[in-house]
Amino acid sequence: MSAPTRKRRWLTICAIAASTALVATPAGAAAGKTKRPFGARTLAQLAAEREHTISPKLKADDGGDDGNEADEIAEGADQYAEARTSPGIVAPGAYGAAWSSLTQLPRTGGSWRNITDLPYNSDDSRYRDIDSNSSGGSGNVTGRMAAIAADDDGYVYAGSAGGGVWRSKKGGGHWKAISDRLPSQSTGALALDGGGRLWLGTGEANTNADAYLGSGVYVLAHPHHGRFSTRSRVGGDELESTSVRQLRFGDGKVWAATSEGVWSHSTKTLKGAWKLEFAPNPDYLPGGPKAHDDSAAYKNITNDIAFDPKDSSKVVLAVGWRSGDDYNGFYTKNSKGSWTRISSGFGDLPTDADNVGTVTFARAAGGSRFYAIDQSPKQMASNPDSGLGGIYSAASPFGPWTKVADYKQLAADGSALTSSGYMPGVQAWYNQFLTVDPADPQHVYAGLEEVYESKDGGSTWSTVGPYWNFGFSCWSIDPAKQTGDCNQTTHSDQHGVAIGRYHGRSFVYVGNDGGVYKRQVNGSQDTSGHATDWTSLNDGTIDTLQYYSVGIGKDLDHGGVSVTGGLQDNGQSILRSNDKVMGSNFGGDGGDTLTDPANGCNIAQEYVYLAIQVTNNCAVNDGSWTTDASKATSYNVAPADNATSEARFIAPLATDAKDSNTWIAGGRHIWVQTHGYAIRSGSEWKSVYDLGAGRTATAVAASGGKVYAAWCGPCNEHGFARGISVGNADGTGWHDITLPVNGTVPNRYLSGFAIDPKNADHVFVAVNGFSRHWTEGPGAGVGHVFESTDGGTTWKDVSANLPDVPTNSALVTPNGGLAVATDLGVVYRAPGHTKWQRVGSLPAVAVLQLKLGPDGRTLYAATHGRGIYAVKVRDCD
Repeated sequence: MSAPTRKRRWLTICAIAASTALVATPAGAAAGKTKRPFGARTLAQLAAEREHTISPKLKADDGGDDGNEADEIAEGADQYAEARTSPGIVAPGAYGAAWSSLTQLPRTGGSWRNITDLPYNSDDSRYRDIDSNSSGGSGNVTGRMAAIAADDDGYVYAGSAGGGVWRSKKGGGHWKAISDRLPSQSTGALALDGGGRLWLGTGEANTNADAYLGSGVYVLAHPHHGRFSTRSRVGGDELESTSVRQLRFGDGKVWAATSEGVWSHSTKTLKGAWKLEFAPNPDYLPGGPKAHDDSAAYKNITNDIAFDPKDSSKVVLAVGWRSGDDYNGFYTKNSKGSWTRISSGFGDLPTDADNVGTVTFARAAGGSRFYAIDQSPKQMASNPDSGLGGIYSAASPFGPWTKVADYKQLAADGSALTSSGYMPGVQAWYNQFLTVDPADPQHVYAGLEEVYESKDGGSTWSTVGPYWNFGFSCWSIDPAKQTGDCNQTTHSDQHGVAIGRYHGRSFVYVGNDGGVYKRQVNGSQDTSGHATDWTSLNDGTIDTLQYYSVGIGKDLDHGGVSVTGGLQDNGQSILRSNDKVMGSNFGGDGGDTLTDPANGCNIAQEYVYLAIQVTNNCAVNDGSWTTDASKATSYNVAPADNATSEARFIAPLATDAKDSNTWIAGGRHIWVQTHGYAIRSGSEWKSVYDLGAGRTATAVAASGGKVYAAWCGPCNEHGFARGISVGNADGTGWHDITLPVNGTVPNRYLSGFAIDPKNADHVFVAVNGFSRHWTEGPGAGVGHVFESTDGGTTWKDVSANLPDVPTNSALVTPNGGLAVATDLGVVYRAPGHTKWQRVGSLPAVAVLQLKLGPDGRTLYAATHGRGIYAVKVRDCD
């Protein structure tokens, strides 16, 4: 789930950002805005008893949310990828080379300890404050699951967005990671072949802003026991730096629908190159004459493959970029063996380019029935309610197809998404799965934002996994009633599905933005058609949480420390020292977080675009604010750049290293407030510097009143510019530092500062993206870590042997060492040394932020796919 005011990150307008290892979109490549719903704070207004009790003051402090905020558009959706790609196109193989370089570094002492490997309860009844989504019904959650596979022996395989592949041998739960040895932990597809082998296509294909591309396709011959290794890669490097949306088997081969066309390979041997079966625009593929065109990354998007059950040499390809392109459509081979577009005979299923977008096929056992979901680019651009073209059924993949559902029908069948501007399929480009019960060709499960089930071939549907329980008459925020009479639902945003058996019973497994859930295939429903038997399989043994940030403070009630962190689509987690289960005290996409080192219940949590909530009691609340507004204990304190959308999607937020009551926030302006965690209103922020129109802060840091601010503007490859501004927290002395395009500091995204605690003029800056060897844009330069001893006036490259990999943040340790977070782990430079070492042995996961604990000796790492880890600083020397 997500969102305080259902503060969700709906990435409706991102595209693919070049041949790098992540996915994003050039502005203007996709359709217009849709609207998103909100969480408990707004939806509780549905309870009639609440509306007349809310005071005018609370409404004013609520930040103006009305439940109909526009989606985050191009700037917000693109920022994660812009940091790694601008100012140009990144060549294939960059991440593979960086991983090889990183693994060859000498290692420090010490080892990482995963501190979030325990259940994370999004409905924790302790945290039902005004900005929480607790009581929504998702239960235990973890990070986004992109693909699921299951067999008839109780083995389930879950492929995460950024935390690798996990195996359960007990029908779900008690998970073990099985892909940590691979250079990519991003999953696009999982599939079991007829011989029981598990095939993994790396590279998440959702085309959202924080999706990484992969390193190819791998196969595990004995998935019940083995683990993936680099030796199990299929073919050569043909599929490196692609995403894989589907793996299908037919005609004696495995077929891969990728971001660079449809490819095939023999299933009998891993050797030999992949064969390119079809690419609609081959000139845009790597090595082609248009490979470096700005639009190359989304000119060969393919989505799925369906085979004629009577003749597997007859194939239908679903091809197309979700925002629309001339090549979108369905293709098959003609009598001469050439691929040709299907233009007729499909019945209700559109074949024109405007109405064929992201497509998923599903085939009944034996091939007696086929189903398809189609997302329409035309509808996504013109209909704010939904981008779903429809769900279709046919006796053959060649049609004729009959429409069996549209978004209005699904909305009327028990959906939680019935409001204008946000209805089923509003994100059909991002949320799609489809499967058929092996025992019944009429029994279908479809996934969009919600989970839908039909037992009659699509004639009727039930929303067995509603978006959440808010808005239903059975819902209650009262912890004594949990969610009232509502049953547990799944987390929203569906991506993967599989049907398997365990102890003689059949189960359907779904993967979504909150992890993995299961229910019996022929499970029970209530009178509204909602399933009554979902079970969360996110038991804490599977930690794929996607953190943007981490905060640590002393737990004054229980001793030890309290650890918080902002997450993709899973709010903010809080782990107190005596907890056996983490709770969720804020909803939405959690961005940066500030936690008082002296009191871990003083917390500021950032939602996107500098929306900030603050609490002084860890946001502990029983939900009584719904009837007594004075009992709310979280406050909206966003600076003005939030209202004008002049801040990055995940905007920088920091405290002064010498004064925790002085906070720095960055949008177009550099904002300072000096009331610490006692702040109660956004009006308490003061703008101390205007970076200028079109510029926005990418990093801020302060020590002893001296403030450093990095910015970009424009922030994409079209005219990309970056800079550093320096001044004082009181508003004096502000000036821009001259950083020429071809100067020492590269013309790339500046992602973080590290200030020497002994000398505020001694500072380091971390530079994202890849060096000139990989980034072909102008002025990309070389290096990733730079040092200044004169307050930023001049800089020196201290990258030395640091791998050429995007760096996200840096931190000066108390002993004078320097730790740097990269897209592939953490590196460290010991005091007095010039060379870098690898800290521990994290898998190939992005580390976005580093923080020191209150003891000054423990380093915490926020990973975007494997939770939060800690290591003792002294062990690194």
